[in-house]
Amino acid sequence: MSAPAPSSAGAFPSPPGGFAPAPTPSTRRNVELLLLGFAVVVTTVALVLVEASQDQEITWDLAKLAVAYLVLFGLAHLVVRRFTPFADPLLLPIAALLNGLGLVLIHRLDLADQQTAIHNSWPMPSPDANQQVLWTALGMVLFIAVLILLRDYRTLARYGYTLGLTGLVALLIPALLPGRFSETNGAKIWIRLPGFSVQPGEFSKILLIIFFAAVLVSKRDLFTAAGRHFLGIELPRARDMGPIVLVWLTCVAVLVFEKDLGTSLLIFATVLALLYIATERVGWVIVGALLLAVGFFFSYNAFGHVRVRVATWLHPFADYNSTGYQISQSLFGLATGGVAGTGLGSGRPSQVPFAKTDFIVATVGEELGLIGLAVVLLLFTVLVLRGLRTALAVRDSFGKLLAAGLAITIAIQVFVVVGGVTKLIPLTGLTTPFVSYGGSSLLANYALLALLVKVSDAARAPAPARRREASAPIADAQTEMIRQEKGGPA
Repeated sequence: MSAPAPSSAGAFPSPPGGFAPAPTPSTRRNVELLLLGFAVVVTTVALVLVEASQDQEITWDLAKLAVAYLVLFGLAHLVVRRFTPFADPLLLPIAALLNGLGLVLIHRLDLADQQTAIHNSWPMPSPDANQQVLWTALGMVLFIAVLILLRDYRTLARYGYTLGLTGLVALLIPALLPGRFSETNGAKIWIRLPGFSVQPGEFSKILLIIFFAAVLVSKRDLFTAAGRHFLGIELPRARDMGPIVLVWLTCVAVLVFEKDLGTSLLIFATVLALLYIATERVGWVIVGALLLAVGFFFSYNAFGHVRVRVATWLHPFADYNSTGYQISQSLFGLATGGVAGTGLGSGRPSQVPFAKTDFIVATVGEELGLIGLAVVLLLFTVLVLRGLRTALAVRDSFGKLLAAGLAITIAIQVFVVVGGVTKLIPLTGLTTPFVSYGGSSLLANYALLALLVKVSDAARAPAPARRREASAPIADAQTEMIRQEKGGPA
């Protein structure tokens, strides 16, 4: 019986695990689309529940909010699918769900404001939910612009010093402006011009993260040089502590001249975390903790507004009708919500001042209860963990520090906000990312999300395959007959 004649290379395919080409990597974009659809459904149902509990008719205005939400995130998904096909499929859906929940709560508080205006015969206030949709649309524009225009996030490292200087100047500008252009509730954190207002600290944190990631990569030897040992811990050399002392002085200046405890704490803690990640030395954490303690002691003894914050934190009911009113009402709302909450539209969250911005977490706790608040915190936890996973997976050092810094700043901000609302730490005035009302916060957080999506795309993309030679692999090559010449070697 004769052997089968050889045919084309495809007639005898390589065995699994041999020289066969690797399967096409999955982009998981369909998973992202499915999760975005789930976020849209949850947001729409929640809006309907709010209307039903407030005995409101289901109007086209409600449909406009849901449709606008669907169109914006559908467009964002298409851009992600086109320009960052390997990005983490959970990042955008989590932001969409948090943004949708914030939209629902702002709409619910709008209804409460309208009822209050009717009861007191006041002019009807304009709904902030519509403005939040507009800010979300601008945030999506910025998100899409970053994905399209920033081809390679590593180019940001070249402009690290420029971006850092820009962030520092933007952070300190409100302190130099007259109060009417920058001050709100005692804190000078705004730049207000006719028809335009922005909170520059929200964008400064991103620029400073890029700056410190670039510096820690280029000057790593400076921060890892051997220093003195104390109790088995290697401390940094005194001459290498210039950068962290400069950051500390900047944060103290923000606290002193702008009365912005939240931003100063957020920036210093993020930089300290990046230092530890880059060097793996506990000594930097100890030095940072000592500087933080010195700064707090100095500020407490020198400035009255810091002492007021601490006194309100320790004894909120001692001055209930004045400085303690805000945190007291927040605690009452959380207690009213209990485990399961009063239900969307059934509580009284409008009794808490700044319920749409600084204290929107209290609104979540009152109407959705401990369960709803735990779900929100779980969403933030997953978002942070996916960011840290991206930092572990990406191949370049700048990308690792950039992704870690972006994820950590979200974690610190959520901790500071929730800690202040629940009286774990003093109030700081920060907003909850993606949930609170406000344009500067939404724009900055969507820029942050776009950078994280960019890095995750690079981390999850398959490594470039080696160039194949013109000839087929041995296992797939055709059999050739070699003819031996007479008189040649055997």
